[in-house]
Amino acid sequence: MAKVAARAGVTVRPRPPRFPVSVKGVVVRDDRVLLLRNERDEWELPGGRLELGEDPVGCLGREIREETGWEVEVGPILDSWQYHVFEGADVLIVTYGVTVGDGRRPVLSHEHREIGLFTEPEVAALRMPENYKRSIAAWFARKDERPRPS
Repeated sequence: MAKVAARAGVTVRPRPPRFPVSVKGVVVRDDRVLLLRNERDEWELPGGRLELGEDPVGCLGREIREETGWEVEVGPILDSWQYHVFEGADVLIVTYGVTVGDGRRPVLSHEHREIGLFTEPEVAALRMPENYKRSIAAWFARKDERPRPS
């Protein structure tokens, strides 16, 4: 139970912790997942921070478009977890299954160092958070649920 402090007759209750929400997409095209290498030299899923009042699906579509140039179809939620970045910095990550019918090559934005398309077996050897790998495996396992490109 949280401690309650009393000062001069006023009860002060601690605020619940707040942390940002980041929506990420497991983007699969031709049985390859799209990943971006960040400034920490880790591979990550495309996506970004959800702003207050913003629709998560709309946010994810916009972020993927900005980071890759691709128009995508955002599907179901795959997973969610609290990611501890460092002391005092935590993020709630929500991953979605995403498909792309766009035949163009993805375009690398200024936000990342490298962009790549990887098969499911190749993902295991990449330097990236394990929960991202779990989300990738979940979307590959649901292949029959993914819309087919038109």
